[in-house]
Amino acid sequence: MAGTGEIFCSLAIDRLLFPLKSLVSSHLFSRKSSFSSSSSLGKRRLIMRARKVLATPMAALIEAESVKALAEIPVQLIKVTALVTVKYDIKENMKGFMFRWLDSDQGSISKKSVILQLVSTEIDLITRRPKTSKEAIINWSRTLKQDSDKFSRHKVQFLVDANFGVPGAIIVTNNCHKEFYLETIAVEGLVHFACNSWVQPHKLQAEKRVFFSDKAYLPGETPVGLKELREKELKQLRGNGEGVRTFSDRIYDYDVYHDLGHPDQGIEYVRLILGGENCPYPRRCRTGRPPTNTDVNAESPVSEMVPMYVPRDEAYEELKRETIAAGKRKGMLNNLVPWLKDVSTDNDAIKTFSEIFDLYKESPFLEIKLHKQNGFREKLQFPIMINKMIKESSGNIFKFDPPNIISRDSSCCVRDDELGRLTLAGMNPLSIERLKTFPPVSNLDPSIYGPKQSAIREEHITCHLNGMSVQQALEEKKLFILDYHDVYLPYLNRINAHEDRKAFATRTIFLLTQMGTLKPIAIELSLPPTNPNSPPKQVLTPPSDATSSWLWQLGKAHVCSNDVGCHQLIHHWLRIHACMEPFIIAAHRQLSIMHPIYKLLHPHMRYTLATNAQAREDLINAGGIIESFFSTAECSMEITASAYQNWWRFDMESLPADLIRRGIAVPDQTQPHGLKLLIEDYPYANDGLLIWSAIEELVQTYVNYYYREEISIQSDSELNAWYYESINLGHPDICHASWWPKLSTPDDLVSILTIIIWVASAKHAALNFGQYHYGGYVPVRPPHMRRLVPNENDPEYATFLADPEGYFLSSLPSLRETTYFMSVLDIVSTHSADEEYLGDRKDLSTWRGDPEIIEAFYKFSMEMRRIEKEIERRNADPNLRNRCGAGVSPYELLIPSSGPGVTSKGVPNSITT
Repeated sequence: MAGTGEIFCSLAIDRLLFPLKSLVSSHLFSRKSSFSSSSSLGKRRLIMRARKVLATPMAALIEAESVKALAEIPVQLIKVTALVTVKYDIKENMKGFMFRWLDSDQGSISKKSVILQLVSTEIDLITRRPKTSKEAIINWSRTLKQDSDKFSRHKVQFLVDANFGVPGAIIVTNNCHKEFYLETIAVEGLVHFACNSWVQPHKLQAEKRVFFSDKAYLPGETPVGLKELREKELKQLRGNGEGVRTFSDRIYDYDVYHDLGHPDQGIEYVRLILGGENCPYPRRCRTGRPPTNTDVNAESPVSEMVPMYVPRDEAYEELKRETIAAGKRKGMLNNLVPWLKDVSTDNDAIKTFSEIFDLYKESPFLEIKLHKQNGFREKLQFPIMINKMIKESSGNIFKFDPPNIISRDSSCCVRDDELGRLTLAGMNPLSIERLKTFPPVSNLDPSIYGPKQSAIREEHITCHLNGMSVQQALEEKKLFILDYHDVYLPYLNRINAHEDRKAFATRTIFLLTQMGTLKPIAIELSLPPTNPNSPPKQVLTPPSDATSSWLWQLGKAHVCSNDVGCHQLIHHWLRIHACMEPFIIAAHRQLSIMHPIYKLLHPHMRYTLATNAQAREDLINAGGIIESFFSTAECSMEITASAYQNWWRFDMESLPADLIRRGIAVPDQTQPHGLKLLIEDYPYANDGLLIWSAIEELVQTYVNYYYREEISIQSDSELNAWYYESINLGHPDICHASWWPKLSTPDDLVSILTIIIWVASAKHAALNFGQYHYGGYVPVRPPHMRRLVPNENDPEYATFLADPEGYFLSSLPSLRETTYFMSVLDIVSTHSADEEYLGDRKDLSTWRGDPEIIEAFYKFSMEMRRIEKEIERRNADPNLRNRCGAGVSPYELLIPSSGPGVTSKGVPNSITT
């Protein structure tokens, strides 16, 4: 158990900061001796003093004597040296240097300096205030020493009383013109402060910044000299919930999603407010922008005057920003040729599959026939930015890297076996469930949406069951389903009202084969019963002729389109990004940076608020990328709200609980992870359970180190405030649900933290970093379809029969939509050079005095390496048909490490994209 006594853990510190410790003791001893040698009057006074002592608590007497003794000791000051490390943005380095040089003011401490002041872990017994050093400054002009392109180190000397004690905090005042990034401060090389924060000019932020030493303290164990500062720092981070947040703020508070619509642009850009009784939703970080002109309840969109706010320390760092900018430049080049083609033709439909394959080969730029009669050649001018991008690029600047899915598969459409494999080892491995009832049944209101029961009947699938009856296949757990019926059906009338958006609510039944693979055996395509031109339900089965073969391919394309939307909206955005944000906001508001649980969670919160803010600005907003490219259009966020209200549960975000809920696994304590998978070769589950168990073991060790008894959990005010606020302020619309886990015991805390770390790291990696390689070939995973599957009574059926391939291609997004969508997938699938991966901790010095914790992190790091080798071994095992074989992509999404770029592997610590 970490205690306040442990701060005096080094004899070197003791000798450095307590040189007069013996002087205090000898002074008190000399006072005692003088009493014993005094006159009889002195003896009487001594007796009186002794009687007074009998009536006074010993602690009070000792304190009183100490205070009196200390007051009589002459103040002696000693010098304490600190090394301050400042981090620079490379692009701003020279400009920043000039500002700091001007700010130095020849070393003046009064106006234009960065002022530092040490705070002791102890209080002054006379003033009852924390002991502080004399103020010291960073003099930029005299002490600037550039060690690299990014870091500069400065030597600072503090004057402290000889009985100062151990430094526990540093107060920083920035009187310069600009902010600066304070990396670390090391006091005499023994007390370390990992600051890692932007310090704003005092004129922008009047409150002085406080940085605490790396040592972790539970609230009840906080050294007395730091208690007030600990509480004050958290109060500043919480703010008052008012006003417009500015770039320099560090305030974390909550708000509803009322910033997605743009009502001032017209009624078609009005969107529901997500959050509240009418539309339950998790809360997001408040920005406080003013309302729109036409709707006082809607927050105005970002602008140059009022940009998107995230707390200053949550913003992307330089390498991350450069990665995103490079992705955008690459996307502009990749989209140039399709844009030129689109401009030069009246029909934007893809004509042949070769047009798609050409995107991954040499540029067809020279083959474009510019229509001179339209004056197009004269109008074609390359902007300066395009010229720059072309000059900076190497190789074929118009080329997309071939996604894994087409580099190993030369077919034009998704094969049956590939569709089954991708449900287990693709971009979305979270939707597959075991079929428990046949025919499948809906939970929607039949008076609105038609009969509950599916149109799939036994005669549709019996011939595909290898001699089994349907009942036998159910009992032997051989039937599985992708069921998107209830997700899409309520929104289809609005979706299909768009000229270029056509969708079904699909159900797909799979058979588990003897090889351990899934084979699709029936697809149901449902429409609302209000459409007189189409039957509400249509069932497709594996083809027996050319016509049914193309119908089957169209049906699979609609299934995959449903899957793309469900993956991105529900499993990725809602379950990971949106639902985790409240836990991160609450952690900053209620857990001190000194709290051991904050220190454990800190790497798993990096960049998430910035990523979610970027999504609100560009992805999920009205007219954003999701609405522009997904079949769900303006219904997209309503679909996520429905899933949140009716289906999402925090306790089911545990990997074992999720597998059991979907019927993919059953509890079995004889198995390594306490589960038996019903699909033995399920790469996401198999690899995921390795990482889940490793996270759980690490968290168990960590929590048991700081919380040995239930009472220690119950008495931790910050911990309980964090969890309470995460639920009641972060998820207030469903806070009364009975399924929320309790927080009463160390085991409860282990379960809660394991879920959070798992979701932020491995689960997000499995859903995000394969998006380009699994979704970059649009015929296999189209984000939307532009035509329905025709039936014999449909007017378009004759068109389909005349040219089924052309009908299929015209059902896909246009070439320009395709390449734009691919560019987006490329950006979000990219690891930046500053990515921090699971198993790598950069802050182990925090636990320098806690070898048990350092050992636990080391074991976890070694376990990640072992898991990586095990996954590589599995990917080479020919018996595992879902991850190994001819034309089969290895499943690498849960390999912990990765280099930068689009690698389709790597598990970052946090939700970084």
